[in-house]
Amino acid sequence: MKWTEDELKLAIALYCQIPFGKMHSRNRDVIRLADKIGRTPSAVAMKLVNLASLDPAILNSGRSGLGNASAMDRQVWEKFQNNWDAEITSAADRLGTVTCVNQDAPEEELPLSVDTKRRAEVEVRKKQHIFRRMVLSSYSSVCCMSGLSEPRLLVASHIVPWKDDAENRLNPTNGLCLSMLHDKAFDIGLLTVNPDYRIAVSSEISKLTNDKFIQETLVACHGKSITLPEKFYPSKAFLEWHSKVRFLH
Repeated sequence: MKWTEDELKLAIALYCQIPFGKMHSRNRDVIRLADKIGRTPSAVAMKLVNLASLDPAILNSGRSGLGNASAMDRQVWEKFQNNWDAEITSAADRLGTVTCVNQDAPEEELPLSVDTKRRAEVEVRKKQHIFRRMVLSSYSSVCCMSGLSEPRLLVASHIVPWKDDAENRLNPTNGLCLSMLHDKAFDIGLLTVNPDYRIAVSSEISKLTNDKFIQETLVACHGKSITLPEKFYPSKAFLEWHSKVRFLH
């Protein structure tokens, strides 16, 4: 039985939010989606690996997925690439993965009387939660600069900030998984990642030779390559923007 466009959107939303290594029939999220659309977990897992063949990050790593993506798969995949905000928000909501607006508390059920501003704030938090799931799953919840793997200390860092590019707020190629320290340094321009995926450190901190902590945690990153994600390589165009606009040479 052919997959419908609606089923494919849910499958792509799930693909975006779980690590490549967990796209198997025993994964509870795979099982949940299978129950939702009336397919077997094996069929859903196979579709996820088919979708992997459309992801350049998978192909560039030497993996190929199953390579059986259909014309419909490609069409729906392209819709996501052209409108991440609308497509992933809608699909993730229906998929049921947006169950909280932070990692610790359940999503707040707001009554109809809540003012528009408050609703907008909750919507932003939901979208940030989706972006976090996509970015952390792509990097297997490991900081791409330091190797830190404690999720509570990791940030899904935007390359081009949220306020500067509304169209790419939820684009996973606009994200890096960073420790809180490296995220802050990246955000204020003390660090950048060049389009060749090598880290550059600003002279503003590299000259602080008396600060051993900065030397060991930040300056030592200079010239090193980031650990690339399993899915959704960071966009070279976004990295170039950060290097030119935000980085404090």
